[in-house]
Amino acid sequence: MGRKKLEIKRIENKSSRQVTFSKRRNGLIEKARQLSVLCDASVALLVVSASGKLYSFSSGDNLVKILDRYGKQHADDLKALDLQSKALNYGSHHELLELVESNLVESNVNNVSVDALVLEEHLETALSVTSAKKTELMLKLVENLKEKEKLLKEENQVLASQMETNHVVGAEADMEMEMSPVGQISDNLPVTLPLLN
Repeated sequence: MGRKKLEIKRIENKSSRQVTFSKRRNGLIEKARQLSVLCDASVALLVVSASGKLYSFSSGDNLVKILDRYGKQHADDLKALDLQSKALNYGSHHELLELVESNLVESNVNNVSVDALVLEEHLETALSVTSAKKTELMLKLVENLKEKEKLLKEENQVLASQMETNHVVGAEADMEMEMSPVGQISDNLPVTLPLLN
């Protein structure tokens, strides 16, 4: 004679439910151990009872290592679950707006509406974007001015060296004139010839 198939539903009798939980929990842990031994798999098992007590099992690897691997492989799923749980806690966007608006009406905060709060948030965002753009433009202007300053300094050095070269050439020319022999006529002096009668 075989066992009858048990209908899967919540057991109403508290003591029977606790006995079934203990037996099935131990059977589940044994099956997890067998799976890890037979298939050389890393197995982690977490069970939380109705009273909130935590039971865990892990094969060869440390439970924390297995959970870290799971977290790395399913990071996107975990983020989505976190967002879903937050959404369930907060309710819909419309419900939140209604809640905020009702609180504003109750406290009568200078007749402020949700639209005004949203507009203020948009203005703050626009202000921060404008400020960032202004800062970026100012930094570009400073860079341009620094570049112009650098070019002007280089041009100033070139002009200074040209002036120095011209000054040296002029001084050499003056020295040549002073050192020219006495009988020679200088190119710079006017020539006067005696008149013959």
